[in-house]
Amino acid sequence: MNMQVKAAVAAVCFGVLSVAVANDFEDSARVVSVNPQVEQVNQPRQECRTEYVTTQRQPQRSMGGSIIGGIAGGILGNQVGGGNGRTAATAAGAIAGAIVGDRMENNTGGGAVMEQQPVQRCVMVDNWQTRTNGYAVTYEYRGHTYTSVMPYDPGQRLRVRVSVLPLP
Repeated sequence: MNMQVKAAVAAVCFGVLSVAVANDFEDSARVVSVNPQVEQVNQPRQECRTEYVTTQRQPQRSMGGSIIGGIAGGILGNQVGGGNGRTAATAAGAIAGAIVGDRMENNTGGGAVMEQQPVQRCVMVDNWQTRTNGYAVTYEYRGHTYTSVMPYDPGQRLRVRVSVLPLP
């Protein structure tokens, strides 16, 4: 191939490429309106609070009063009577002393003790939130109106890419 033919082929190829690239360009369009696209989202959360509950507690019974009362009653019963009567009086004194000693030590005015205990109560509550998930943008370019959903609010002007294609 001769040098002139190569130069002509290169010029034609360069011309075709520059025409193909020149068919896409950027321009700006006037924004007519922007409407946020919102959705309602529920993110439940746990709410807890502490309440105080009244409970009854039975006091622990002690055996010390019964033992001491039984010994004291047995000693006193042993002082009364003689022979078999003394043995019966000792037993009766021990029983009576044990009963009296138990009542003296364990009689706290009714038995049950009232107490306040903290109890934590938790419930799940709805937590509805409004979220913007895009913007419906209506814009005008060279006398035509277009609408597109975008991830951001473009403001008053919008950069657009314009493609020019020949019709077949």
